Amino acid sequence: MKTLTCTTPGNFEYSETEKPQLQKGQAIIKIKRIGICGTDLHAFEGTQPFFNYPRVLGHELSGELVEVDGNDEFKVGEKVTFIPYFNCGECIACRMHKPNCCVKMQVCGVHVDGGMREYLSVPAKTLLHGEDLTYDELALVEPLAIGAHGVRRADIKKGEFVLVIGAGPIGLGTMEFARIAGAKVIALDINDSRLAFCKDKLKVDFVVNALSDDVLAQLSDITNGDMPTVVIDATGNQKAINNAINYMAHGARFVLIGLQKGDLIFNHPEFHKREATLMSSRNATIEDFEHVIKSMKAGLVNPTNYITHKVDFGDVKDQFSNWLDPKNGVIKAMVSLGD
Repeated sequence: MKTLTCTTPGNFEYSETEKPQLQKGQAIIKIKRIGICGTDLHAFEGTQPFFNYPRVLGHELSGELVEVDGNDEFKVGEKVTFIPYFNCGECIACRMHKPNCCVKMQVCGVHVDGGMREYLSVPAKTLLHGEDLTYDELALVEPLAIGAHGVRRADIKKGEFVLVIGAGPIGLGTMEFARIAGAKVIALDINDSRLAFCKDKLKVDFVVNALSDDVLAQLSDITNGDMPTVVIDATGNQKAINNAINYMAHGARFVLIGLQKGDLIFNHPEFHKREATLMSSRNATIEDFEHVIKSMKAGLVNPTNYITHKVDFGDVKDQFSNWLDPKNGVIKAMVSLGD
């Protein structure tokens, strides 16, 4: 089978590898779609934390189930996606029903080889039914679940002002699920075209350009002087994360979905006087995946809004670097391996 490997930062190579053989408790998926996410882009750039080369990228996946052992709920030939976070089931996090932050976490396409190949073997327990969604839609479930998990962590109440920093794919999904939770959503980004996308496609309530001289004043005006009671970072940008405390209301919650390699540096008095809550949001759980699928089926989320670029698997090596350039307007690139 054809496999695409990121051998070193900035380099991909195609190769012929053996098709996986069915093992106990595993399932084999014939990959149909691969969504390109920030993790893939950062790995290609060489800026992804907890990463080693060479690596087969790809964890936003959908496909046809061709073999399965140990999960009688699934039938050969059906459309599936899966939860790409392979947990141990035994550590303190798993015992606390937090498999998304397992001590021995193996994320498909990050810690272990992923789905940029024709067939992939995954634990059968991670499978999710296609629920009559298309392959394109199913490949978007995972990135949307990341945002849904961050929103659930924030415990958003109806009518709250929620500031989402970063209008990339994860941030956009976060905005959608904050809206579904009943929030008044504010998008903050430095890219006017992304902000226009938020307003026009996602119907976000308010947009603010982070390069404006009066960001604090705009946020104060939008929130009637209170400032947002929830701030969610989806940038993974150190400066954005460290500055975001200034945007928080007193008593607010700050959720970090984005991940960067450096330190968090806050002004302690500013953080303390707010009695602020700081929390991280890592990956997602089955509850988040099910919420995303249910929301898609109910028409609360239009997955096709996100897919701006499509490419065949054989062209990924030549096209990948182009997706790093903001001028190309990529929201989500989707790779196809057949109908």
